Amino acid sequence: MYRPLLLYILLFFSSQGTLSAFSSPYYEWSPLAREAYEKVTELRLIQAANLLQQLRKEEPDNLLSDYLENYLDFFRVYINEDKEEFDILESHKDDRIDRMQEGDASSPWHLYTQANIRLQWALARLKFEEYATAFFEVNKAMKLLNRNDKLFPDFMPNKKDLGILHAMAGTIPDGYKWAVEWLSSMEGSIKQGQRELEEVIAYARTNDFIFEKEIYVFYAYLMLHLNQNEEAAWGIINESNLDPARDPMACFIVANIAMRTGRNDEAIDILEHRPGGRVFHPFYYLEYMLGIAKQRRLDADAGIYFQHYVEQFQGRNFIKDAYQKLAWQALLQGNVTVYQSTIQNCLSKGYTIVGSDVSAMEEAKSGIIPQVDLLKARILFDGGYFKKAENILQQKSRNSFTQTIHQIEYSYRLGRIYQAQGKTSNALKLYRQTIDEGRDYTWYFACRAALETGIIYEASGNTPAALDAFNECLSIKPNEHRTALHQAAKAGINRLSN
Repeated sequence: MYRPLLLYILLFFSSQGTLSAFSSPYYEWSPLAREAYEKVTELRLIQAANLLQQLRKEEPDNLLSDYLENYLDFFRVYINEDKEEFDILESHKDDRIDRMQEGDASSPWHLYTQANIRLQWALARLKFEEYATAFFEVNKAMKLLNRNDKLFPDFMPNKKDLGILHAMAGTIPDGYKWAVEWLSSMEGSIKQGQRELEEVIAYARTNDFIFEKEIYVFYAYLMLHLNQNEEAAWGIINESNLDPARDPMACFIVANIAMRTGRNDEAIDILEHRPGGRVFHPFYYLEYMLGIAKQRRLDADAGIYFQHYVEQFQGRNFIKDAYQKLAWQALLQGNVTVYQSTIQNCLSKGYTIVGSDVSAMEEAKSGIIPQVDLLKARILFDGGYFKKAENILQQKSRNSFTQTIHQIEYSYRLGRIYQAQGKTSNALKLYRQTIDEGRDYTWYFACRAALETGIIYEASGNTPAALDAFNECLSIKPNEHRTALHQAAKAGINRLSN
């Protein structure tokens, strides 16, 4: 749930430079540096590498070449998820920072670029479960950004980066309390971060700001994940100049937010017209996304895209999840035998770093076959097809199911559907039933029901009831999705406490 947000915290951390004395190392966004940056962010990485070679030759003292080379390496590592490649490319980090420390200390980009190199590698480390080192890098980066903010308080790129980090500061789940103790420099609230990002957006609307697209992405994800405001997120991303037909990264961003705001048909159209060809670095995750979107519409060809993903992608994440979705596709078509054989791949392939992969493995380990009607309702709901999902469940009742997991899931799924349709009284009753009956099991239904209860009460202005619900969510510890659910509950408490 929060991967897409974590990606954009660091994905566009870069800088726009000012002209310094050319007799010593300096930071300048010359036309060549700008062109290289654009190619990197469009995943035209071969073209970007060629431009960076030219930049080093023509502007040997421009330290942005070090920064942009690191940026390019970050994209390779983050997308490919290859540990051997990570080890090789990460080894250049300290040399780059050493060279940048010799740069113009009077420039606002001096500390900023060093901080972002550390942030980029912190995010990359999460791919390989190097959590302690990642948090150590974040702490160093935050200190650099805070120092830079004191020196240059009107420096908008710094304010952009601090804004999203401040917004996230109060949402770190309890399972990472050890990291909070390390992150002595990371303080803030969602409201503080929102104010800072809004200030940068106002600046970008009236000035030539190299990060115009990126600030809209950051703000959209803050609205979506931390403020639970789907319509605001979609409005913001439409205000940006992102063109999903132009480059794979823009395609990913717009389609991802479309899928998370109930615009599944639009997401399918975007992904089916995604840009491709050898000019772009392979981004197989778009195949996986198209499979997800098509399955949510119950399209019969959804499995093709999951198969492409598991066959072509050599990285770590969403492999188990893709095999689970292939198994579901077989089940939806009535083939239980193929489901049973396919789900076994979740035990032996891929990793358990992201929540959806953990969930896929838990399903495989349990040996419990999903109930088809509940599965259809779940998939349709996730795609925003609420009425179709409701029609399926209204043909059933709790007594239609003999297994406890399916009875609890029925109450939970119907509650989610009612909530999405504005029938909050009905939803709250079903959520209470889900929590009371499901909190002592390892399934995530009760934890999510408590979270959604808090969101309903928050929207109605009942702050005490909302805080009680968010805290109840934190008290429930499912095996699946715990980190994401607890982070969302912490975000709710943060919104109501500041």
